[in-house]
Amino acid sequence: MGRRIQGLAVVLGSLFILILVQLVNIQVVRAPELNSSSFNPRAVSNQIMNPRGQILSSTGEIMASSTKLPSGVYQRNYPFGALTAQIVGIDSPVYGRYGLEGSYNAHLSAHSLDPSSLGQLLVPVRGTDTITTTLSTQLQSLANKQLAGRDGAVVVVDSNTGAVLAMFSNPTYNPNPLVSQDRAVEEAAWKQVTCRTCNPHHFSALASLAYQYTFAPGSTSKVLTSAAAYELDPALVTKYYPYTTALSIPQTNKQLHNFGFGGCGGTLASMLPPSCDTGYANMGLDLGAKNLSAEAEAFGYNKPSPLDLPGVATSSFPTEAELANNPPSQAYSAIGQQNVGATALQNALIAAGVANEGVVMEPHLVSQIRDQNGNSVYHWKPKAWTKAMTKDNAASLTAVMENVSSYGTAAGVFPPYLNIAAKTGTAQVGYPIITNTHDWMIAFGPNPKPTIAIAVVLPFQDIDATGATIAGPVIRCMMLGALAYQAHQPVMNTSATCPA
Repeated sequence: MGRRIQGLAVVLGSLFILILVQLVNIQVVRAPELNSSSFNPRAVSNQIMNPRGQILSSTGEIMASSTKLPSGVYQRNYPFGALTAQIVGIDSPVYGRYGLEGSYNAHLSAHSLDPSSLGQLLVPVRGTDTITTTLSTQLQSLANKQLAGRDGAVVVVDSNTGAVLAMFSNPTYNPNPLVSQDRAVEEAAWKQVTCRTCNPHHFSALASLAYQYTFAPGSTSKVLTSAAAYELDPALVTKYYPYTTALSIPQTNKQLHNFGFGGCGGTLASMLPPSCDTGYANMGLDLGAKNLSAEAEAFGYNKPSPLDLPGVATSSFPTEAELANNPPSQAYSAIGQQNVGATALQNALIAAGVANEGVVMEPHLVSQIRDQNGNSVYHWKPKAWTKAMTKDNAASLTAVMENVSSYGTAAGVFPPYLNIAAKTGTAQVGYPIITNTHDWMIAFGPNPKPTIAIAVVLPFQDIDATGATIAGPVIRCMMLGALAYQAHQPVMNTSATCPA
């Protein structure tokens, strides 16, 4: 009898402990998640019965605000619609929060304000904050017009501070139906923006091609390979690579050919302007697994980006272990093919890092936050993210990249007086038969005191397309527009006003 009582006591004690653990889990661990869940009626009620803070552009234009409807509930409004949707995001009672609406929800939703008087100390005041971003709606509009409905992405950053001035991509979406009080309208809009089969390349409009998708960067990766030579094996900078049309790589019978089956060779300074594939693949073999992966990671590959948005994709470069004893992977990674994947944001930061004397600044979208009384809650201060190169090596690489624009693959893209440093990229897509290209260009300027870094990518272009012909006209206009913006001049908005 005593054993049965003891056994029952153990069972009851165990059940009590389980109940206690579950209570702690619900009341403490999962409380924030449950409070904000779209399945929590109280959270949904609070969401529509209270206004949210505004999200502003760099010049004070309203990109998100709350409007009180006749029914008494509040509805989010996005005046710039698809132009800023993938950055501002949405605040939907049904489908949740995305973009800045999600990452800065604690500031945008009603919360207790810091007391400014004894009365407010005794009776706390609740309110919302206003967020001001680094984003230019003029540059967003320019990027939209330059992409002209094509799938692609444009990222413009201040190379000295990391401020994101523009980040636009197609496909995009109109966020306003997603916050409609009409459930049928909201559901139909959600179905449309999450539809992958609606796009020929299965891109979802809800995700941004600028920071949530990665693409093979092609020859823009030769900037990384060049940086690795300058930083980690300087003898390779002046090494002469033989003039050839094809390269035989150990451990494979597949030859690596130059674009158009042309021939090239020479030193780094003479190979980067014409974008010599065989020479840079050879340089990749000389650099080896450790140096290639180390320099890529020094520029931000294989680590989460500190951009203040949710869902930023991590750009990938093969690790030292993956490259070790794998000459084909070393050769192809050195020219941005095979297993290398970069976001447009990552490539813009590479350009910005070289421009900023080898230091990659943390990318950022929110410049300041003020409460409803105008008091400063947060003020962004530029901060270094990674140190990728020395100042002298960055200057040497800049000079070579300027030659890419002067007489290399980007010749004629930019006005000569700007001394733009650039690199084109044409990544071949399809195996075993090449079917398309991802067309890139990265650039920074004006030199010798650069302030703007840009990356442009248009994926899945025709097989005969190149980074210069496809991305070149876009990045030219964006560079001119961004420099005009920084000079407080009107930003051009048609291709006709962007002459070379």
